[in-house]
Amino acid sequence: MTGLLSQIPRILVVDDSDLSLHTAKIHLSDASFQVITARSGEEALATMEQIGPPHLALVDVNMPGGMDGFEFCDKMHQFCDVPVIMLTAVDDEDVIIQAIEDYAEDYIKKPVSQGELVARVRRVLRRIGDFALPLDSYTRAGDELAVNFARCQAIVRQEVVVLTPTETKLLYILMRSAGRLVTTGFLIRRLWPDESPRTHEDRLRVYVHRLRQKIEPFPNEPKYIISRRNKGYLFTYEAPKL
Repeated sequence: MTGLLSQIPRILVVDDSDLSLHTAKIHLSDASFQVITARSGEEALATMEQIGPPHLALVDVNMPGGMDGFEFCDKMHQFCDVPVIMLTAVDDEDVIIQAIEDYAEDYIKKPVSQGELVARVRRVLRRIGDFALPLDSYTRAGDELAVNFARCQAIVRQEVVVLTPTETKLLYILMRSAGRLVTTGFLIRRLWPDESPRTHEDRLRVYVHRLRQKIEPFPNEPKYIISRRNKGYLFTYEAPKL
């Protein structure tokens, strides 16, 4: 199963420097990406609530006057699994190690050429994979289910349903790979990256059960989150009626 619409990858650039935002936007727009900019982590989170998550975020580390890049990633990754590239002038080994181990798929030091920036963005997108459904403020998986990830909220058969951050992030990962099997091990690594996968299989099953109770018309006969015994889970969807 493929996405409902072909999408131009949306890149969110978060940086307190107008020059850095302008430069990144020109470089990426010329490479046919859709570019959204935000001058702070707070603005970026508000933008995601209004238009939906990006396919990838480019994030500065130091942003005086508000949350720094790591704090923004912490908040964003509570409810979704958007891949991050740190794009920053910070050239400190400890910061680089922390960024790569805890937050980012890649780390780029400013200044960077257009060719290198575009190549690194494309590399991460190839590895992570495109989001299978068109991203919007409420990402729709048919006529009976839509999700606002930033608000941790779903619309289920026209009723508002509140999701926990972990339920929201789990649903994001599954919907990103809609139509494709997501292994148990992969889900555990993305939800609880600092902990052993073997200790969390039961915990994952609990979250899947809770999520089904909230979004499935008949939780015991799920139509969205399908189990594949000893392998993982598959998210299925219906094309919304136009």
